[in-house]
Amino acid sequence: MADYQAHPSAIVDDGAFIGEGSRVWHFVHVCGGAKIGKGVSLGQNVFVGNKVTIGDKCKIQNNVSVYDNVHLEEGVFCGPSMVFTNVYNPRSLIERKNEYRDTLVKKGATLGANCTIVCGVTIGEFAFVGAGAVINKDVPAYALMVGVPAKQVGWMSEFGERLNLPVTGEGEALCQHTGDRYILKNNLLSKVS
Repeated sequence: MADYQAHPSAIVDDGAFIGEGSRVWHFVHVCGGAKIGKGVSLGQNVFVGNKVTIGDKCKIQNNVSVYDNVHLEEGVFCGPSMVFTNVYNPRSLIERKNEYRDTLVKKGATLGANCTIVCGVTIGEFAFVGAGAVINKDVPAYALMVGVPAKQVGWMSEFGERLNLPVTGEGEALCQHTGDRYILKNNLLSKVS
């Protein structure tokens, strides 16, 4: 018996691994090679490919397709109808399955509703991609990214609140909700407490 809950309309192919306490909602399709962690929520109409890993406690909202070569670490949030790609220059008339590019989304990152993640990038820990943004290059940890193409406009705490820091340069800030301290040095942000 499965350690996860699946709606009767969901399709989970033989061989797929879904961790304990995960929830698979209406009209989801999980391919047989997928590896999904514990406590994951797969919203309505989600597709998960064969060569995909999804870490513990991820939330994949409605209408998201997690295609082959996309890897999500623990606690990643994928907003409604956001988009992953896996081929950089697709054509219907040219087979490019051997050209899939890896996409890595690190621990705690948020990918806002309707954003697009162009394949081959790494999104840093606790980065925050705004709704509708298009990511076409690597994103630093804690970065707040908005626009088309996305540009960094600030920094976010692990709690998910904007920090009072310049985009570049140096500085120090406290998260108003947790009291955690963040230091910006050499254009990289790190949590120190």
